[in-house]
Amino acid sequence: MARTRRAGRMATLLCALLGTALAVEAPAPAAGAGPGRTAEPVVNTEQGPVRGRAHGTYDTFEGIPYAAPPTGPLRWRLPRLPARRDGVRDAGAPASRCLQTPELGPGTLTGSEDCLYLNVTAPPPAPSGGLRRPGARPVMVWFHGGGFAWGAGDPYRAEALAVRGDAVVVTANYRLGIFGLFGHPGLGGAPNFAIADQQAALRWVRANIHRFGGDPRNVTVFGESAGALSVCAHLTSPGSAGLFHRAVVQSGGCSLSTPPGAVLPSQPRYEPFVPEETTTAAGTAAAAALGCGRADPAAALDCLRALDGAALATPALMQRFSLVSYGNGMLPVEPRRALQSGLFHRVPVVQGANLDEMRLFLRIVLAASPIADEAAYRARVVRSFGTAAAPAVEAHYPVGDYPTPALAWAAVVTDASFLCPALRDGRALARYVPTYAYRFGDRDAPNFTGLPPLDGFPYGAAHGFELPYLFTMPVPLTGPQRALSDRMIGYWTGFARTGVPRVAGAPAWPRFATGATVLSLAPGPDGTVPVDARAEHRCALWDAREAADRAP
Repeated sequence: MARTRRAGRMATLLCALLGTALAVEAPAPAAGAGPGRTAEPVVNTEQGPVRGRAHGTYDTFEGIPYAAPPTGPLRWRLPRLPARRDGVRDAGAPASRCLQTPELGPGTLTGSEDCLYLNVTAPPPAPSGGLRRPGARPVMVWFHGGGFAWGAGDPYRAEALAVRGDAVVVTANYRLGIFGLFGHPGLGGAPNFAIADQQAALRWVRANIHRFGGDPRNVTVFGESAGALSVCAHLTSPGSAGLFHRAVVQSGGCSLSTPPGAVLPSQPRYEPFVPEETTTAAGTAAAAALGCGRADPAAALDCLRALDGAALATPALMQRFSLVSYGNGMLPVEPRRALQSGLFHRVPVVQGANLDEMRLFLRIVLAASPIADEAAYRARVVRSFGTAAAPAVEAHYPVGDYPTPALAWAAVVTDASFLCPALRDGRALARYVPTYAYRFGDRDAPNFTGLPPLDGFPYGAAHGFELPYLFTMPVPLTGPQRALSDRMIGYWTGFARTGVPRVAGAPAWPRFATGATVLSLAPGPDGTVPVDARAEHRCALWDAREAADRAP
């Protein structure tokens, strides 16, 4: 029974798309300032100078405040400008991460409500005179994954993007869980503070990034999992207009959802975007449960703001308030429908998913909830898609075509939840803006999660497994994988620079359309080729089901 309860908690974490668990700490940046350079470069920002660290081929500036601490009376208020400082702020180490519970299993809270900080990685100034070229380089702003309940910006070491791609890279924290996505009548709804924080970080970039050598007129937002859902929100939020100029969506598009029972049979359908009234009603119920039920909504908020953060940051509340609300000023329209209606910012987009996304989530629960035989596979199909649809699903995914029934199920829910929704979004985007689609497919990608694979159930190209190809992480890459990493960094930074993911000597990346226009990203001389992903992943089946499910 205990193992089943633990699996249920893990499945709740995963099926809510809690993003990639960075089970290993990122390596420390390489030391050394390089010939004739100071080890502590100083850059003056609008709030005062910051002292970073030089690492030879790149500089880092960590723990820079981009908004005032959202604590005390500023809890559940939109971010405000940080105070102007006297003196130089040391930016040699990351600042506090946002308050969060452990990602897996029991443990103590980490982080703080005082957490609105960002990190900048940039190529160094020119040797002559030690001055940075103002506004010369593309800027890439990364929003981390973690299902809006976990994570931080600092584990994503961006030196490869900065050095090999000659880009200025920013990674940012944002409020999580109940602190970031709470709703209540006293707030007038659910203001999506997490997304507002990201907008504040983008405004800081617009005001300051030229001092680090970046071009504020050439900003790319990119993110994975919850970070990708964040990028989707910015594409469709009126408040993000003019704050960015290109977008990269990795494994978390506007149309992402999982069917009921995708990970555990008992789980409901997962939708990352929900109507504002759903969140507001949940906030009213949470306030009452916390002893803050009041007839006057303002009095209820005063009571909630007086509570210690630890009373609010319970696993249940952090996960309950990990969904982004629409039907408000931040997101007037559900993002999926906004894309379909053309109600989004006209910027070029790269978007895609991984070949085996759902294997990561299923790996957590298979020991407690196995899919051991054809009968168990069929039961999963019926639970998720209904008795009437089950024969069609089984005909498209015969269990005998896969090494195990569990791997067959992983293919079903990966296509239904990630790959085909990403292609639907791609078609909606491509009607209006240059769009480029990819599928990451290295089934030997290194496992950086800290969780060993199960016998007969390899991770493959699972959720988040493309991240070590873009960021520096302490996992080994083979020679062919390093070549793929170089190519991906070239595509990503080339797109940030020009709006076209182009790399000298690498295969051309076609604009997304019908047919073989999705770029497969895998090692080897034949690994990076356009494929017809819609046909390979049986998307006609899933598009028809989506249309039927969404019909009035």
